[in-house]
Order: sequence, then C-alpha cells, then structure tokens
Amino acid sequence: MVKNKTFTMLKPDSVENGNIGAILEKITTSGFRIVAMKLTQLTTADAKAFYVVHKDRPFFDDLVEYMTRGPIVAAILEKENAVQDFRTLIGATNPSEAAEGTIRNMFAESISQNAVHGSDSDNNAAIESAFHFSEREMF
Repeated sequence: MVKNKTFTMLKPDSVENGNIGAILEKITTSGFRIVAMKLTQLTTADAKAFYVVHKDRPFFDDLVEYMTRGPIVAAILEKENAVQDFRTLIGATNPSEAAEGTIRNMFAESISQNAVHGSDSDNNAAIESAFHFSEREMF
C-alpha cells in the first residue's frame, strides 16, 4: 500500500473554540497518521505568502486578517490517497453544504471561518508542507 501525504491547518476559529482535540481525533480515527504537527501563529507576511494564489481576489485582505488573528495548528498527514480522502473528510468549503459528519459540518462557523484547510493536490500538499515544516520536523 502506497501512502502519500497531505497538509492541513486547523484555523484560528478551531483553536479559539477549543476544537483541536476533537478535530485531531476525527482525523486519526479516519486512518490518517500525523507525521508532523505544531501550534504556531502566522505573521501577516506568512499569510500573504501562503495564500498568494488568492492575492487578486476580493477576500484576500480579510483572509490574511483572519489567518493572523490567532494561533493555528499546522500538520502533515499520511495515508493512502491522503489528499482526496482528507478533502472528503473536511467537506465543502461552505459548512452549510458540507456532508453530515465532515469536519466543516461539525466545526466550521461560516464559509469564511471554515475551521480547517486541506491541500487540494499532491503538488500543493508538498509545497504547503515545506512552507511550514523542515525535513527534520517530519517523522
């Protein structure tokens, strides 16, 4: 069985609402292995760099403000078909459209405060993981 990796962030609303443990439990009981994890806080420069793909979108400044308002939990997860399986586990970006039992259905407040980030491709998972973690931090 070939395992691959994906990247996730538990966003500031998840941390503020005390949902770290519940979300991590949902992740691990869904078959993901955590290979790196840390509680950290994005600076404005970090958030702008991480979300540069959205720099021309009207929500960019609000996104940067939201992502820098408090700590996040960054993690690298491993599992066969990790990216797609994690996208399924987190559910639709809009929590009102997220399937029952998904992380966003259970923990997100709104489309703009949607609890968790998940990489959308293997390539982006590698880029996003390297943004937050050095090789020596991954197990």
